[in-house]
Amino acid sequence: MWSQVMEKDNASSPEGFVLLGFSDRPRLELVLFVVVLAFYLLTLLGNVTIILLSALDSRLHTPMYFFLANLSFLDLCFTTGSIPQMLYNLRGPDKTISYLGCATQLFFVLALGGVECVLLAVMAYDRRAAVCQPLRYAVLLRPRRCGQLASLAWLSGFGNSLIMTPQTLMLPRCGHRRVDHFLCEMPALIGMACVDTMALEALAFALAVVIILAPLTLILISYGHIARAVRRIKSAAGRQKALHTCSAHLTVVSLFYGTIIYMYLQPANPQSQDQGKFLTLLYTIVTPSVNPLIYTLRNKDVKEAMKKVLGKRGAEM
Repeated sequence: MWSQVMEKDNASSPEGFVLLGFSDRPRLELVLFVVVLAFYLLTLLGNVTIILLSALDSRLHTPMYFFLANLSFLDLCFTTGSIPQMLYNLRGPDKTISYLGCATQLFFVLALGGVECVLLAVMAYDRRAAVCQPLRYAVLLRPRRCGQLASLAWLSGFGNSLIMTPQTLMLPRCGHRRVDHFLCEMPALIGMACVDTMALEALAFALAVVIILAPLTLILISYGHIARAVRRIKSAAGRQKALHTCSAHLTVVSLFYGTIIYMYLQPANPQSQDQGKFLTLLYTIVTPSVNPLIYTLRNKDVKEAMKKVLGKRGAEM
């Protein structure tokens, strides 16, 4: 399949693509370069910290932090697969990206976005088990079960991308190379096609229902169970603890799903390209950088783990 895609499209666009971004507004691109670079560095620092703390502190060897470390690793892969190319294109007049680079970027953007959808649903199940069935929590989320759930998330995302990436790349573009976006994203590439894309958009919508709406439905169901369990808690302190346990995850879900649904569950609309570009910036640079902050600033365990690790290093010095 991939060899067919490469042979078919290399003949029509041997020089790859041009990522337009905001090339008609160079001053805005300069500002965006600084902003994107700052958020990318923040993403690297925050997510590497989460992964290291989860590995080094035995108190964080729990299902919740196992899934959180998976989310942090996912965010690192997602941003590293797209941000360096974006920074290169923002910093100067060269907006090109090779065909192979575009295909690789499209594959990983689709794959890792799908992984995050399912992983957030898995994390919601983890929170439901912790609040609704605390006595059975260790049984419901044994290490083997956690590994299986994480594997399901990764396989689902990459399976979705294996279907949609070749279909998107095989669309005839009649020599068009200018992508009106920062990234080689599926909606932008579909919008370049010079044929009727209704069938592909229908397939994309059907898969989006499975990979986006189904996990979101499971998240809502999990939080419905959590809400009922919280109402049955008599003490205010107990209710506050239960809500605190879930608030960080709910914030991440709201940030991620708010943008991803807009991007992938509506037909391609060339007139809303600028709005789509800014939403892409939101979920490619802002969300991955604030996820560690959301989970750490209000999390006592992570704060204590950080103090412990930093204290050990200070003592060693």
